Amino acid sequence: MPIDIISLMYRTVVRLIVLLTALPFHEFAHAWTANKLGDPTAKYQGRLTLNPLRHLDPMGAILMLVAGFGWAKPVPVNPNYFKNRKAGMAITAVAGPLSNLLLAFICMILYKIFAYAGIITTGLVGETLTSLCSAFALMVSLNVGLAVFNLVPIPPLDGSRVLNLVLPTKLYFQIMQYERIIMLALFAAIFLGLLDRPLSFVQSHVFNLLDFLTRFVDLIARAVL
Repeated sequence: MPIDIISLMYRTVVRLIVLLTALPFHEFAHAWTANKLGDPTAKYQGRLTLNPLRHLDPMGAILMLVAGFGWAKPVPVNPNYFKNRKAGMAITAVAGPLSNLLLAFICMILYKIFAYAGIITTGLVGETLTSLCSAFALMVSLNVGLAVFNLVPIPPLDGSRVLNLVLPTKLYFQIMQYERIIMLALFAAIFLGLLDRPLSFVQSHVFNLLDFLTRFVDLIARAVL
């Protein structure tokens, strides 16, 4: 089997794993946070779960497998339940990207563990560890990408909800009236690659932060090895 096909199959499998973990965890974080803040809407609609089938959107799932980015069905949130509507919406929105950063942190730890284990292991076991190492590295990349992308303060992304904290209410809702148009412009910018450089810049700094926060794995491994 050609190497390119094997590589494509490998990336697709890892993206499938991310699809079944990162996106459901992202939406679950929204639902869990909203529920904790007093809004049971998502809970009553069966969205307070890690079951991927309750969260996945067909088109978003296909794009995740094909292009490496996608989306799930938005969790319904009713701000009328929050004591502070603006703060409640912002906290609920940010919970999703933060959940992906948490997953990226865990995957970074596992990446380093398997990387160090692969150094001292040979044969089939060593090859397996190397494959696992590569898989977790890609999972770190995809989770960081999802988190950074969703924090962009553009409707309908999660970051746009944070704008409600800093912008006058009237101006915020004037912007949100054009949410669909902005969304189409956002997709156009993605496919044209206009966001590649700024997103890559932020992602690189997030990678550096994750590397720093997991430095304890390096210290333990070097002491053991």
